[in-house]
Amino acid sequence: MTTPPYQPGYPPPGYPQGLSDKSKVVAGILGILLGTFGAGRFYTGHTKIAILQLVVSLVTCGFGALWGLIDGILVLVNGGTDAQGRPLRD
Repeated sequence: MTTPPYQPGYPPPGYPQGLSDKSKVVAGILGILLGTFGAGRFYTGHTKIAILQLVVSLVTCGFGALWGLIDGILVLVNGGTDAQGRPLRD
C-alpha cells in the first residue's frame, strides 16, 4: 500500500483541521472570572493545566487566581487553541 499524495487545499495527515468549535471570547471570560477554578482551560479541553490552576489556587490561598486572570486576558488578546491544537474561533 502506498500513501495517497498530498492534495492542495487539505491539511496533511496529523495536522489540526479547521477552527475549533470553542469560542475565544468565552474561554477568555471564563479565565478572567473563574480562573481560580481553571474554568477557561476546562472549557478548551486542557484538563491537566486546569487542574494545575485549581491546585495552585488552593495551595496559595487564592493568590494563584492571578494565573487564571492573566491567562484569560492572553486568550482574549492573542487567541488560543483547544485540546486538539485547533485555533479558537472569534
